[in-house]
Amino acid sequence: MRLDIYRRPENEGKLSYLAVPEARNIPEEATNTDWEIEARAIEVDDNADSLPDYDLENVAGQISEKGYAITSVQH
Repeated sequence: MRLDIYRRPENEGKLSYLAVPEARNIPEEATNTDWEIEARAIEVDDNADSLPDYDLENVAGQISEKGYAITSVQH
């Protein structure tokens, strides 16, 4: 699958990341935040479990369930 990756700053200089299937809009529940594009159309295995560069876990599962993947608040 191909994903667009967005980022937003958090407290203490940390970043959160949001992965959305290529060319889809940011989901409505996430549009109230100032997401900035980090990468466009990156190729990711359809069964990807994680994207360590973006602190994303259970990527395929999150996208299947919600339509997007987001960094855990634990990161």
